[in-house]
Amino acid sequence: MLKHIKSLIPELFLIASVMYYWVLTSNLLNPFAIGLLAIIVYQVINKNATLGLIISSIVALLTLFMVLALISELSEFEVVNQNYKNLIIFGTLYLGLTLLMAGLMFFKYLKLKIN
Repeated sequence: MLKHIKSLIPELFLIASVMYYWVLTSNLLNPFAIGLLAIIVYQVINKNATLGLIISSIVALLTLFMVLALISELSEFEVVNQNYKNLIIFGTLYLGLTLLMAGLMFFKYLKLKIN
């Protein structure tokens, strides 16, 4: 059981990220959040290798784009204050973790695709 949950960590992380996004929008009928959640839950249930590779690739590309957005946002600060430090710490941790999970998911489904 623990091994099964460990193999689902990237998908569970993405589900938690989508749920967090959905809560932040404070819109109960958010079609983007509902669609993303449906796709990820479908992937958890069916474990389709091609869809897993597509999802992980898209997440990795969007995360790299968000790294550029983080750098752009950080460049707007004129002084290094607590907001700057919070943004660099939490932004780097979240984006780094997301990129790591996308990579783990990519290699997991790449192994499934090869076998």
